[in-house]
Amino acid sequence: MTVKTNIHKKLNELESTAICGNDISSSVLYVSALAIAFAGQYAWITLLIVSVVLFLFRKIYGEVVGALPLNGGTYNALLNTTSKFMASFAATLTILSYMATAVISANEAMHYLHHLIPSMPIIIATICLLSVFAILSIIGITESAKVAIGIFGFHLLSLAVLSGFIILFLFHNGIGIFIDNWNFPTNENGIMTAIFLGFSASMLGVSGFESSANFIEEQKKGVFPKTLKNMWAIVSIINPMMAVFALALFAMPVLQSSEYQNTLLVEMASHVGGNWVASLISIDAFLVLSGAVLTSFVGVTGLLERMTLDRIMPQFFLKKNKKGSSYRIIIMFFILAVSVLLITKGEVTLLAGVYTISFLSVMALFGIGNILLKVKRAALPRPEKASWLSVFVAIIAVSIALVGNIIIEPAEGQSSNFTVFLDYFIPFIIFIIFMLNRTLVLRLLLSFIHYIFDPIRKLVFNADKMILSFIHEINNQEFVFFTKGDSIATLNKVMLYIKKNEHTKKIKIVHVQREGDEIPKNLAFEIDILDREYPDIKVDFIIEKGEFTPKLIQSLSKKWNIPINFMFIGSPSDKFNYKVEQLGGVRLII
Repeated sequence: MTVKTNIHKKLNELESTAICGNDISSSVLYVSALAIAFAGQYAWITLLIVSVVLFLFRKIYGEVVGALPLNGGTYNALLNTTSKFMASFAATLTILSYMATAVISANEAMHYLHHLIPSMPIIIATICLLSVFAILSIIGITESAKVAIGIFGFHLLSLAVLSGFIILFLFHNGIGIFIDNWNFPTNENGIMTAIFLGFSASMLGVSGFESSANFIEEQKKGVFPKTLKNMWAIVSIINPMMAVFALALFAMPVLQSSEYQNTLLVEMASHVGGNWVASLISIDAFLVLSGAVLTSFVGVTGLLERMTLDRIMPQFFLKKNKKGSSYRIIIMFFILAVSVLLITKGEVTLLAGVYTISFLSVMALFGIGNILLKVKRAALPRPEKASWLSVFVAIIAVSIALVGNIIIEPAEGQSSNFTVFLDYFIPFIIFIIFMLNRTLVLRLLLSFIHYIFDPIRKLVFNADKMILSFIHEINNQEFVFFTKGDSIATLNKVMLYIKKNEHTKKIKIVHVQREGDEIPKNLAFEIDILDREYPDIKVDFIIEKGEFTPKLIQSLSKKWNIPINFMFIGSPSDKFNYKVEQLGGVRLII
C-alpha cells in the first residue's frame, strides 16, 4: 500500500529571486531621481557606493542565515544572540518597513496606472490591489511565486527595451548633455555633502534585500545565497546605469525639478521612444510595484509566523489553511495596510520616514547580529563567513545613511522623517513590550483590581455576613403551639399559618397532660407526618405534665426563652377555665 504525504513545496532560485527581486528592483523607478536630487551629477557614484555596501551585506546575511536558517531575518539573528526584547525591537522595525513598502508600492503602482486610466479612483484601486495580493498570499506562496516570476521577467524585459532605446538615442545624439551635467556647479555645501546626502537617499535602492532572509524556510537548500547574489547584481547594474542615462538625456535643472521625481523613467522612455515606450514603462512600473506588495506579504508572513511560534504574538495567528498559509497573519497585515492608507488619505509620502528609517535600522541591526553571532556562537557551523572589517564597514555605512535620512530637511509643510517614524513605531513597540511582559502586566492589573475592589468586596462580605446573621436570628426564633390533641387537619392549618405569617424554622407543638389523662391516640404519629411534610420547619413534639394555666405559660416562656406572644392556641371553648386576656398574650390562630 502506498502512503501519500502532503509535502510542502519549496521555492527554487528563480521563484525566490522573483519574490524579493521585485521589491529591490522596483527601486529603479525612484532611486535614480532621488539620488540626482541630492547628489546631482554624482548620483551614479553614490549608487555604486551603495552597490559596494550591498556586496558587504551579501556575506553578512549569508553567514547569519547560513548558521541559523530560520524565518525571521534580523529578528532570528538577534533572538539567538541577545534577548527577546532586542529581537522584537528589530522585528517591529521590519514590520514597519513591510507595512510602508506595501502601502507606498501599491499606491505608487496605482499612480502609474492612473497615467493610462485617468478616471480610475486611486484610493479604491490601491485597496483592490492590496486585496489581490492578500488573496494570492492566502492561496499559497508557490502560487504567488508564479505571479512574481511573470512580473519580474516583464520588468527586466521592459528595462532592457528602455536601455536599448536610450543607447540608440545616445549613439545618434552623443553624450554632450552628460558632459554639461558633469560640469554643472555643485551646490554651496560642497561635493562631499552632496555625495553624503545622495548616498543616504540612494540606500533606499536596496530595500527588499532583507526580504529573502524572512522566508528562508520556504526556499530550497542552497537557494538563499543565490538570491542575495542575484539581487546585488540587479541593483549594481540597473540603478547606476539608469542614473547615467538620465544625466545623459536631461539637463540638471530639469532632472532636479519636482515633476521628474516620481516619473523619471516614464519621461526618459517618452523622450527616446515616444508614447508606446512610455506606456510600456508605466505598465511595468505598475506591475513591479505590485510585485513589491507581494514581497511585503510574503516577508511579513514568514516573520510573524516565527514570532508567533516564539509566543511573542498571540497564538491565534498560527492557524493555517489547506494550502499551509497563515491566513490570519495575512488578513491582519492587509487590514493594517488599508487602515494606514486611509489614515494618510493616500498621501503616502508621509510614510517615507517610516520606510527609510525602519529598513536602514533593520540592516544595521543585522550587522550587529552578525557580530554577536561571531562572539557568542563561534562554534556554530556556517557555510560562509564575513570578515570583521567588512561587517564594521557595512554597519558604519548603513549608520551614515540612517543619520543622513534623519537630518534631511523635510519638504515644506511636512514632518521630519524621524517624527513620522516615531508616530508609527511607538504604538508598535508598546504592543510588543506588552506581549513580552504580559504576565507581569496582567499581575499588575490584577493587583490594581484588588486594590480598587477589595475594600468593596470586604464591605459586601461583611454586609452579607451581617444580613445572613440577622436572617438566621429571625428564623431561629421558636414558636409554640399548645394542642389539646387536635386532628392532623387542624395541625396542618397551624403549620400553614406559621409558614405564611411567621419567619421561623422551628416550632414546638406542646401537649399539656394532666395527671391521670392519656396522650391522644396517633398524636405523635401525626406530628411526625407534619415534620416530614414541612422540611423547612423543624417540628418538636413535647409532652408537658401539669395543668394548662397562665402560670404554666409564663413558666415555659422563661424556660425556653420564647415570648408569650410567640405562643399559639386554638380557640378555647366556653368550658375553658380562663379568659384569653388572662393567658398573658397568647395568640389565637385557629
